[in-house]
Amino acid sequence: MCGIVAYLGPKQAYPILINGLKRLEYRGYDSAGVALLNHKLNVYKTKGKVADLENFVSDLDISGTIGIAHTRWATHGEPNYVNAHPHYSQSKNIALIHNGIIENYASLRKELEVRGYLFESSTDTEVLTNLIEDIRLNENVPLFDAVRIALNQVIGAYAIVVIDASDPNSLIAARKGSPLVIGIGKDDYYVASDATPIIEHTKNVVYLDDEEIALIERGSDLKIKTIRNKEKTPYIHALEMNLTALEKGGFEHFMLKEIYEQPSSIRDSMRGRLHAEAGSVSLGGIIDYEQKMVNASRIIIVGCGTSWHAGLVGEYLFEDIARIPVEVEYASEFRYRNPVINESDVVIAISQSGETADTLAAIELAKSKGATILGICNVVGSSIARATHAGSYTHAGPEIGVASTKAFTAQVTLLTLMALRMAQLKGTLTKSRFIQLLHEMERIPEKVQKTLEVSRKVIEIAEKFKDVRNFLYLGRGYNFPVALEGALKLKEISYIHAEGYPAAEMKHGPIALIDEEMPVVFIATNRGTYDKVVSNIQEVKARKGKVIAVVTEGDVTVRGMADFVIEIPETEEMFVPLLATIPLQKLSYHIAVMRGCNVDQPRNLAKSVTVE
Repeated sequence: MCGIVAYLGPKQAYPILINGLKRLEYRGYDSAGVALLNHKLNVYKTKGKVADLENFVSDLDISGTIGIAHTRWATHGEPNYVNAHPHYSQSKNIALIHNGIIENYASLRKELEVRGYLFESSTDTEVLTNLIEDIRLNENVPLFDAVRIALNQVIGAYAIVVIDASDPNSLIAARKGSPLVIGIGKDDYYVASDATPIIEHTKNVVYLDDEEIALIERGSDLKIKTIRNKEKTPYIHALEMNLTALEKGGFEHFMLKEIYEQPSSIRDSMRGRLHAEAGSVSLGGIIDYEQKMVNASRIIIVGCGTSWHAGLVGEYLFEDIARIPVEVEYASEFRYRNPVINESDVVIAISQSGETADTLAAIELAKSKGATILGICNVVGSSIARATHAGSYTHAGPEIGVASTKAFTAQVTLLTLMALRMAQLKGTLTKSRFIQLLHEMERIPEKVQKTLEVSRKVIEIAEKFKDVRNFLYLGRGYNFPVALEGALKLKEISYIHAEGYPAAEMKHGPIALIDEEMPVVFIATNRGTYDKVVSNIQEVKARKGKVIAVVTEGDVTVRGMADFVIEIPETEEMFVPLLATIPLQKLSYHIAVMRGCNVDQPRNLAKSVTVE
């Protein structure tokens, strides 16, 4: 959630740190700060955005070739100057930045207060900073060992970078449960909470694993130990990301760019996996676990937010075409309800970032029970990619907008391929039907492109309803998760209250809300339970509700009933979510822009949720 950037090398650190923080703004934050060392350790921080920090330091000393910087999303203590990072130790000899939560900070703080430490902030981070200083002074050990000993006393999650006023030639970084990556340049080092601030400087990176500490020294090779003092050999990865993927590319917002990238991101997620002419699906990342899936007593899909909605589509897919029982769980609830998990279960964990804390915890719980864990994520080298037994990357490319768009369709694409592969192995589809579905899936990117071209009608609807206070989204079967995702997108970025329901459930409560002021979005494509959805639309019209319908191209029945209609191309029922979600994304986007909302950085939200 928070953003970390650090630099050590021959260049001036401040421009690198500030540009890095700007690359991380998509993660969501409410304050920003920087610490620079040049004879003196200077900490500058402010509530607000990175631009506010730039203004704050405009006439201050920002020189130095070593520094750390941070954007904070408030957990302990309100968002203000005092609680912003970096945090000094009491002597101001140490400064530290931190992502995550120290769960036992209160007891540690009490111990330090007994020893005479005073605290300026409400944060757990300042506690950790002073704990490190206390150990360094009382045990007379180097800072690296003081950090290592301190982390053995900590309960919780952390990604930290520590700078020492007396040492302009080294940084110390460590992680547990919160991501941290170290970029290795020609004669310099970069540290960040993800690779986006690093890619323009180097493609060579080391991903720290849980409970690892790195000693980063000027002119020396990277050294890594565990908090138990065991030496580790750094493994250098090559980043596949490119810089142009991190730019808006002429679009007004990252979200709009990412909506329009979906024909290519879906195609990239299928490339090398879908072989329509050969009549096969191959998923190299899970090939060694295919028989586990075929023989699974059930599949459990875990995720949060948009990834949970993708998992719901996956439930329909696996049960419909592969005949494998599926349960879809909120990762945040799964980990706390003592679930029944067996060795014959396969758990599929879905996360755009690969760093979602609740999903990682669900993975660890399921692993401890002997289940096979597969991952679906977008970020190479992420924590979920390393915590699972196997998995597949979506290949959607970086997603900067906080509200996921192309991540959802890429996740659904990959789940579809998995379900098709299971159906192929189990023989639950005839060969002719299987090949028919492969050919239709191959056409989905061009049909998404066609759906994207329906803009005028979406803008007209947005103008009509931008000032309403409530929306209702309804769908059945495969379209029920689409309704949930459409509602989530609207409330995420426009701050309009919206709810998604199975259309048949409307009469069991939500129908009480419907009047002439209530817009109701129906996903009413001509497959599955179409006639039933038509009946639900009639129920809304009878109560003077305003109907916005997403329909199959050429539909006349719903067109004659709805106030507004958005058409999508004809396709198989199982592929409808990949098309129907597109106009709902665009509707949310245009409403949010018309309301003057910050589309890419909606209030209170963060892109990578690395805390509970």
